[in-house]
Amino acid sequence: MTFTEKVRAVVRRIPKGSVMTYKEVAIKAGNPKAARAVASIMAANYDPDVPCHRVIRSDGGLGGYNRGGILAKQKLLLAEGYIFHVRNK
Repeated sequence: MTFTEKVRAVVRRIPKGSVMTYKEVAIKAGNPKAARAVASIMAANYDPDVPCHRVIRSDGGLGGYNRGGILAKQKLLLAEGYIFHVRNK
């Protein structure tokens, strides 16, 4: 199985209302240093069975979303019951 296939398999298992960071996905897929590669794989994903909107940045930011931008990603996560956490600096 290629790294891309592993990443997609990990992301398919993220339940509704939950998220994982790009780094967490990279770790689960077997390459802890490949967070940027995970982001690239998600940016190129158009498979509706791979819920790429459930993958976010380590700092809590949403990151990009190739199917309508950040607002669309936020809307999907809210609809699934994800609770956003406010971070104080």
